[in-house]
This record gives sequence, structure tokens and C-alpha cells, in this order.
Amino acid sequence: MKSTIRDIALAPLGQRKIDWVVPRMQVLNMVRKEFEEQLPFAGKKVVICLHLEAKTAYLAHVIRAGGAEVTVVASNPLSTQDDVVAALVQQGIGAHAWYNATEEEFNQHLQLALDTEPDFIIDDGGDLVSTIHTTRPELLQRIKGGAEETTTGVLRLHSMVRDGVLKFPMIAVNDAQCKYLFDNRYGTGQSVWDGIMRTTNLVVAGKTSVIAGYGWCGKGVALRAKGLGARVIICEINPIKANEALMDGFEVMPMAEAAKFGDFFITVTGNTDIINKEHFVLMKSGAIMCNAGHFDVEVNVAQLKEIAVSERIARNNITEYTLAGGQMLYLLAEGRLVNLAAGDGHPAEVMDMTFALQALSLQYVALNYDKLSAKVYQVNTEIDEKVAMLKLQSLGLSIDKLTETQIGYLASWSSEEG
Repeated sequence: MKSTIRDIALAPLGQRKIDWVVPRMQVLNMVRKEFEEQLPFAGKKVVICLHLEAKTAYLAHVIRAGGAEVTVVASNPLSTQDDVVAALVQQGIGAHAWYNATEEEFNQHLQLALDTEPDFIIDDGGDLVSTIHTTRPELLQRIKGGAEETTTGVLRLHSMVRDGVLKFPMIAVNDAQCKYLFDNRYGTGQSVWDGIMRTTNLVVAGKTSVIAGYGWCGKGVALRAKGLGARVIICEINPIKANEALMDGFEVMPMAEAAKFGDFFITVTGNTDIINKEHFVLMKSGAIMCNAGHFDVEVNVAQLKEIAVSERIARNNITEYTLAGGQMLYLLAEGRLVNLAAGDGHPAEVMDMTFALQALSLQYVALNYDKLSAKVYQVNTEIDEKVAMLKLQSLGLSIDKLTETQIGYLASWSSEEG
């Protein structure tokens, strides 16, 4: 199988990373056993476009255990770990990716992965789906469907459905309860601060953290900031979420006001131009900015460069910009996903649930694609609850079940029934 990678000699280091996460992903281990028995992807090809690190590598192995020929490609050039990619290739999984790929290389890698003519895909952010529809229309009849990992990708898919251009079914894994309640909240919350702290080596306690966006990811980032001892300010456009943030104990204000107070700024919106030059000039010297949304559009780096009088690398993954007023502002990981571009991403135990959802959702598509139309589907409730139950089982926990009397009571409309 053809691959495009940096250095196969890095494989032993990558294999160590994979070996570390495997015993900590017990739900995926149980799914793997099912796949080995049932072979739901026998004779099929799967392209996986995700952040290429150890947890993703194990997902690729699990999909292959289900009988698939698997190829992986990066969903973000700065989150690719070359040693992990090398380990995958050494184990017979195709890969087209390397760290810090240029835009041209990144797009070329997507094309090389699609040259395998996949039957199914797993996407993160919608780049693979978009590329297929815009540059590889000959594959539209072959691809039977897939699953999408993140909020940004799901939004793009819904836009495609609205415009009538989506040509195959996609499962919105991001919208599953076992995804947004755990991965988005606890995974993002922990990994974002892990990326910030390991990159800056600065204290969080006693400082002000400005968090743009109070969706599930923003809630997780805010919760961890509070736990680390920070003052937390939330910037929102949704009045309901703003009230929720207020009642969760956080301050709420527009970014134009919050810009004056922040020591750390974290964008978690999935939208563009959240922090721009009108905010940069208000920030105090030493302010640190980073992004936890999928694309590097939330902090307007072009405008930051435009108003800066000097720019330098202050530390690995930290760029210092000096403004005309003398204040020095710092941007982490070039404004890309800080938890992956400057860290290892979500904890293995959290991604265990998310990638189990991915694997089982892809199996659902493989078994039912002939009954599915070209639209966005929610994760089947049975799959969502199965993952949750497998997680409890992996922890040695059990829960109560309704009795027949209780089931009858809940199903009745009269207080005299049951």
C-alpha cells in the first residue's frame, strides 16, 4: 500500500504511544472483538481523516480489524505526529500526512488518500467531504457514506444538505450524547489547558481567562479554568447560553470589553473573526491567545500581523507580536487547535467513547447504506446507549433497570393506571 510520510524509522517511537493508549481504551477494545467476529467492512476501503495521533491510530486498527483496507490522512497539519503515522505504515495501514504540511501538501495528501477509492469515510471538519464533492466527483457514486467527528464539520454538512449538494449519507457523531457530554466538555476542557500550560509553563490561578463561546466545548474550558483558580469571563452571542454561563458563576461581557482584562484568551466558537484588531489594541501586554475551534480562523492572524511592528518566535509554539503601542501579545500554535497542535489532544479514556461511536456509526452505515438517503443522520440511540453501557462495564459498574411496574407507570397517562 502506497504511503506519503516523513520517516519510517520513527515507527518504534510511535508504536510506544499507541501501546500506551490501547489498554486505556476498553470500550474500543470491546468493539474490536465484535468487529473481528463480524467483519462488517470485509472487502471495503475506508479513509479516515482525523488528527493523527495515538488514539486515532488505534481507531484505524479497530476499523481494519473489521475487515477494511484503511488509509489515514490528516485533518490538521499541526496535529500530525510523524512517529505515530510511521507506526501505522509499518503495521500495514496506508497514510498520507506529515507534521506542518503546507497547504499544497495538505491538499495533495487528501487527494492521495482519495486515490484509494474508498467505500466509507470518517471525517473531521468536513475537509474530506468537501474535497470529494468539489474535486473528485467520480467518487460520489462509489462512496456509500461516513461519519463526521466535530461541530464545524456537522455545520458544513448541514449547509451542504440545505444547498442540495450532499451526495451520500453522513452520521453526525459530534451530536451524540456520548460525544458532546464527555468528549466536548471534559476532553476539550482538559486538553486545551494541557496544551496551554505545557506550552507556556505559566500559572493559571489568579489570572483572567476570556473564553469565547459557551457551547459544550466552551463549558468544559471554562470549568477547568475555574478549577485552576482563574477568573473566567464568557463572551457569547446566544442570550440563552449567556444566561447559563452567568448562572454557572461566570462573568459575561462582549469581547470588546473583555479584551481589556484577559490574560488568556481561548476561542471555542467554530466561527471566524472572533478576536481581531479592534480587540488586539485593547489587550494588555503579555496577553496570550489561542484557539480551540477546528479551523484557524477564530483569531484574525492576518490583522495581528498587519498591526504588529515586530514578530518573533518566543518559545516553541508561541509567536510574539509587538504592537505600535508597545504591548506584546502572544499567539499559541499559530491560531490552530491548541490542544492538538500544542499537545496530544483529548485523554485516551475520553476518546475511547468518541471513537467507539465512530466505529459503530460506520458499521451502521456499512450495514444500512442501501436504506439511507444523502443527508445528515443523528447517531442511532441504541449505539449511543451501547457505548455508555460498555464504558460502565469497563469500569466494573452497573446501574438500575426499570421494573415492569415502573415501565407501565411511565407509559400511562392516567394516575390510576399502573
